[in-house]
Amino acid sequence: MKRSSFFGFVLAGLVLQGAVSVLAQSSSAINVVFIGDSITAGAKITEKAAAEIKKLKPASEVYFSNQGHGGATTLDFLPPATKYFVQIPLEAQKLSASHPGQLVFPIMLGTNDSANKGPKGSPVAAGDYHDNLKKIIDQLLAEFPEARFVLHHPIWYSPNTHNSSDYEGDPAANRLKSYFPALEALVKEYATAKPGHVFLGDVEGYDYFAAHHKAELKEENGKSGIFYLHPNEAGAQSLARFWAAAIAKVVP
Repeated sequence: MKRSSFFGFVLAGLVLQGAVSVLAQSSSAINVVFIGDSITAGAKITEKAAAEIKKLKPASEVYFSNQGHGGATTLDFLPPATKYFVQIPLEAQKLSASHPGQLVFPIMLGTNDSANKGPKGSPVAAGDYHDNLKKIIDQLLAEFPEARFVLHHPIWYSPNTHNSSDYEGDPAANRLKSYFPALEALVKEYATAKPGHVFLGDVEGYDYFAAHHKAELKEENGKSGIFYLHPNEAGAQSLARFWAAAIAKVVP
């Protein structure tokens, strides 16, 4: 082999090796599109959760999009054309194009669905809540067949919660808790229909914030006095850890 040909061969090999190395690094990315309401939207919880995922998966880079919207119910995210839903595929495509890797959709919805009055469609029965989430997941799975979904239990709020919407009393609290078995049923259904795609997420947050609400939820002035609904800085960090632990478990 001529000297120039030999060095050309070596150089080509190094370039190919470098390209494979870059692809391997980028394909280890974790792309997370958080879907939720004002709890997801606020207190920089998604930034905190992404950082916590990185701690648990140090070999991966974590990229995210916060698709939390104040006051949102499952009806606000119904496909194909509700204003909150249409942004989700765009964000997922953007992340995946820039950082090839595992796409994850964590979902925490239900707080506003459980309201007695106010948010879109509320109060939402557990069966309808189940069906709405299934429509969202089915559409996103059709568009992103390798995606994984993590369904978090919604967290506790105080029984006097009443801002522009009414969450007061046992009916709302019981409605919120009725969503837990609906989420678990969805996970079981997909385990048969689409194994390896839909997982139960955090189940600790509800009881945790019921016990620690004075320290980790904001004091908010409402129509029936001080109520507790949204995490403060400390609460956001706690919830981020719960979310990250659940998400990290389902990432290869």
